[in-house]
Amino acid sequence: MDWSLLLRTFGLIFIAELGDKTQLSTMMLSAQSKSPWVVFVGAALALSLNAAIGAIFGDAITKIVPANVIQKGAGALFIILGAYLFFGRG
Repeated sequence: MDWSLLLRTFGLIFIAELGDKTQLSTMMLSAQSKSPWVVFVGAALALSLNAAIGAIFGDAITKIVPANVIQKGAGALFIILGAYLFFGRG
């Protein structure tokens, strides 16, 4: 197992997910339900499925599109979305 890749992936995803809408939604559901462990299991399963889809799709698409093109495209998309969110509509 590539422990370096595992730790980098964990760190990146952990930091990226802090305070995002998924975490806030999970906190809201837990507060409303008073069942934090049930909410945790549901959220963990949903996030795991999303991660599996991303990993499988990422592996499949690199068979068609070179990884550096995907990386540059993702970077450009983040910049475009960031500018849209920053400047808004009107």
